[in-house]
Amino acid sequence: MGTEDVPLDDKAKRMRDLLSSFYSPDPSSTNDASSNHGSLDAIDTTSFDADQYMNLLIRKSNLEALLQRHVEMAAEIKNIDTDLQMLVYENYNKFISATDAIKRMKSNIVGMETNMEHLLDKIMSVQSKSDGVNTALFEKREHIEKLHRTRNLLRKVQFIYDLPVRLEKCIKSEAYADAVKFYTGAMPIFKAYGDSSFQDCKQASEEAIAIIVKNLQGKLFSDSESIQARAEAAVLLKQLDFPVDSLQAKLLEKLEQSLGDLQLKPDEIENVSVESNDPKQGEVSDSIPIAAHEGSVLEFAEAIRAYRVIFPDSEGQPTKLAQDLVVKHFETTQHYVKGRISSGKLLVVLRIIWTDVLLMDEVLSEAVLPGFSLEAAQVALKQYVASTFSYLLRDISDALLRVNVSSKEAAEELPLQVALEASKKAVLQGSMDVLLDFRRLLDDDLGLLVQLRDFIIDWVQEGFQDFFRALDDRFLLLSGRKSSSSQDQDLTGAHGEKVLAGLVLVLAQLSVFIEQTAVPRITEEIAASFSGGGGRGYENGPAFVPGEICRIFRSAGEKLLLHYTKMRTQKVSTLLRKRFTTPNWVKHKEPREVHMFVDLFLQELKEIGSEVRQILPQGLSRKHRRSDSNGSTASSRSNQLRDDKMTRSNTQRARSQLLETHLAKLFKQKVEIFTKVEYTQESVVTTIVKLCLKSLQEFARLQTFNRSGFQQIQLDIQFLRTPLKETVEDEAAIDFLLDEVIVAASERCLDPIPLEPPILDKLIQAKLAKWKEQNPVTP
Repeated sequence: MGTEDVPLDDKAKRMRDLLSSFYSPDPSSTNDASSNHGSLDAIDTTSFDADQYMNLLIRKSNLEALLQRHVEMAAEIKNIDTDLQMLVYENYNKFISATDAIKRMKSNIVGMETNMEHLLDKIMSVQSKSDGVNTALFEKREHIEKLHRTRNLLRKVQFIYDLPVRLEKCIKSEAYADAVKFYTGAMPIFKAYGDSSFQDCKQASEEAIAIIVKNLQGKLFSDSESIQARAEAAVLLKQLDFPVDSLQAKLLEKLEQSLGDLQLKPDEIENVSVESNDPKQGEVSDSIPIAAHEGSVLEFAEAIRAYRVIFPDSEGQPTKLAQDLVVKHFETTQHYVKGRISSGKLLVVLRIIWTDVLLMDEVLSEAVLPGFSLEAAQVALKQYVASTFSYLLRDISDALLRVNVSSKEAAEELPLQVALEASKKAVLQGSMDVLLDFRRLLDDDLGLLVQLRDFIIDWVQEGFQDFFRALDDRFLLLSGRKSSSSQDQDLTGAHGEKVLAGLVLVLAQLSVFIEQTAVPRITEEIAASFSGGGGRGYENGPAFVPGEICRIFRSAGEKLLLHYTKMRTQKVSTLLRKRFTTPNWVKHKEPREVHMFVDLFLQELKEIGSEVRQILPQGLSRKHRRSDSNGSTASSRSNQLRDDKMTRSNTQRARSQLLETHLAKLFKQKVEIFTKVEYTQESVVTTIVKLCLKSLQEFARLQTFNRSGFQQIQLDIQFLRTPLKETVEDEAAIDFLLDEVIVAASERCLDPIPLEPPILDKLIQAKLAKWKEQNPVTP
């Protein structure tokens, strides 16, 4: 028993080592545990020492701990035995399965060796029979191959002998491509045997090829031949080793000449009508000219392709030709848009150009024609926008110039009102039509326009800003407040002064319409349809600033209204100046009636009233009656002077008159004479009358009057009170100015004795009756 214990211990140790190696933890942790073999945790290590472990356990644990450790170790041993038993069972099942697989393989391989030997015998039999067949047919195969080679040689020989005849047939049928193909195929034989066996055939073939070369050259330089046919002729000449380098310049010249036929012609474009009912603008109803042009461009593109094949080292020349065609297209477009054309016509042109660009881009992609055409299209479209605004400006000018037609020649009775309404329509409706025209460009799906959409929006906004500035300059030119250049002389010309003054009044009211109606309406349309942009750069600010335009025309309207009053006042002042400078007032005769200048003055006021009634609305404020003032203006100063002067001597009366005049100015209530001119009929007429009376006062101060001259002025001024009060709205100011005229005349009179009241009233009443008879309707 003692001798058998050792092997059993070795077997148990070996089994333990196998299990330990299979279930052992990380080797690094094992090494760490082996360094601590003196601890209680070293039981699972390979260097476990049982005696040392028991001594350490007894020394560190009491009896209860030892009993507890015994129970735990017994349970662990039992678990390990169970696991070992399960591992043995699993391995045993695997060994059984492997044994069964080996048995099946052995039973399947038993008859394979016999089958392989049988297959090898059959293969050897087939190989021996194949060798026998090859040996038997070897001589016949060699003979057949020899006959085949002889047959091919005979065919070539026959082809060589038949070549001159074939070439003659090709010449007659102009099948030059087949002739070149036949001749180039026979060239190797001619080079090898052309000087011996096939000398006659070679000579006849060369003569035929010479004719073909001559015909191809004639076709290459014939203007009646198409570009494609000439390009094919050049390819055939190159295949015949003809020196075509000398022909490159001539062929390029032909291509350049063909550019003239491909150019767009405005007269042809005009003949192409645009469908007005087609929702897609630019759709043409007559596509025959367009299709013919497209076919020509396609032929040109194919010629460019053939040219590149013939001369592969000339890439820059075809590119230049294609770019030149695009440049000529847009040059024609720029010339075309200088006239008045619709966006539909422009879309037709742009669609033709873009189609040409895409066709040539397929052949010359390295030319980058789409990008090149974008730069040229920017110039043409910007010019179209500017041209459209220039024609809109011209339409407005034409509508305004209708006021220059005299009333006798005009069919309308109110020429100023007609001109104002026409100009309003030209501004607002014309602007809306222009925006609609530009909107069609934005809505079109043409690739060229899609890429330029932001630029078009910016150009439209900038165009309106520049248009209104130019319109303001045109107003200044038409009103005479700005000197006209040579090209604008037809706008001012030699128009009548009356008509020109009416035109200024129309311009003033039109400026108000633009500020209050046109600019807000255009701003709404731009915001709705032309928002975005940004091609000009945000650092430059907004392109369209309606506030600035409103300020410009608000100021222009006020200046034009003042200019109208100034022009009318100057004309009346000229009449008044003639009235005071013509007679000799020192020798003036006793007045018999109101002077004729009063009728002329009232006639001018009547014409002024007719003009303002056509253009300006009536005012809402009531007339400023003389009774509304609280000052001492209940009676005219002339009446005061007349009552006092009747009982005084001439010298005393003159001195008293001068003194009372100054005293009256001190104590009389201030009357506001000159106020801001409003856009009403009464305000304009009143302002003109005030300025004329002020001029009349100044003219009176420059003359010296005798008694009769002073009385004539008194009579004229007293008569003017009644018709002027019916015309103006500020009666107090008019009375004050009329009094000032009489006072100025009395101050410059040598014997300022006024007319007797009965005589004065009699003369005034006679003139009033006559005046009312001539003017039954109050002006």
